[in-house]
Amino acid sequence: MKKYRVTVNGTVYEVELEEITGAVPAAPAAAPAAPAPAAPAGDGEKITSPMPGTILSVNVAPGQSVRKGDVLMVLEAMKMENEIMCPRDGVVSSVQAAKGAAVESGTLLCVLQ
Repeated sequence: MKKYRVTVNGTVYEVELEEITGAVPAAPAAAPAAPAPAAPAGDGEKITSPMPGTILSVNVAPGQSVRKGDVLMVLEAMKMENEIMCPRDGVVSSVQAAKGAAVESGTLLCVLQ
């Protein structure tokens, strides 16, 4: 083990690194898959919940045109209101969440075309 002192934003940390030589380390156990980030798909871009919470308001409807930065929904999580913003210009093809619905992280909220 080698010790190093690292400064990050003015805070000093001491870290230890293990030097590995020769042998290939064993593959780590598979971790549970994290929700994939919303990405354009053939059937539209899926907007998912970034965290568990309750939908306080739904500001869009199917067929509605939206612009990048528009607030699609408001999600309450840990007593805080979080705005779910539109990532790009488009048209809402479907809305999967309703006001008052409890959602988990990764739950589909709506789909953009």
